[in-house]
Amino acid sequence: MSDFPVLRTERLILREIVAADAAAIFAIHGNANVMRYFGADPMLELAQAQALITAFADWRGEAQSGIRWGIEQNGQLIGTCGLFRWNHAWHSAMVGYELAQSAWGQGYMLEALAAILPYGFSEMNLNRIEAQIHPDNTASLKLMPKLGFTHEGQLREAGFWGGKFHDFVQFGLLRRGCQG
Repeated sequence: MSDFPVLRTERLILREIVAADAAAIFAIHGNANVMRYFGADPMLELAQAQALITAFADWRGEAQSGIRWGIEQNGQLIGTCGLFRWNHAWHSAMVGYELAQSAWGQGYMLEALAAILPYGFSEMNLNRIEAQIHPDNTASLKLMPKLGFTHEGQLREAGFWGGKFHDFVQFGLLRRGCQG
C-alpha cells in the first residue's frame, strides 16, 4: 500500500486518521447532535473511537473498500470524510462525512468534499459516487447540489439507529458531472 494521500485545500489538510486522533474522534462521535443524522448511535467510550480508527485504516488496507481522511484545520481534527462501500466491479462508492459541531456553518465540508471527489474519480477509477442524506439534515441536503450531485429519490426506512428506522434522500454524482 502506498503512502496515505494527503490533500490540501485553502484552509484544510485532509490526512490519515491516526491513533492520536482517538480523543478528537470520540468528542465528535460522542456528541448526540452530531450523530443525529450520521447513521450510528453516539459513542459511549474512547475504545469505540479507537476501533473506528482501526476500521478506517482497514478500509484502505486489506479490505480495499474505501478511504477516510481526517479533516484538520489549524492543527486540530474537526471531522472526517471519505469514500466507502467501494464496489470495484461497478466503479462506485458512497461518500460519508461528519464535522464537529463547533465547525458547522463555515464551509469546511464543501471544501473537503470538493477535494476528495476528484480523487475518487481519478485515483479510485470511480464512475459514480452516491450520497444518502437524512431528510431532516438540511445542511447536507443543500451541500450535495453545490458539489454537483443530482437528487435521485428517497430510500424508505433504509437506516436503523437510535432505536428506529430512518429514510434517506438518495443523491448521485457521475464522473462526467464532477466539477473538480
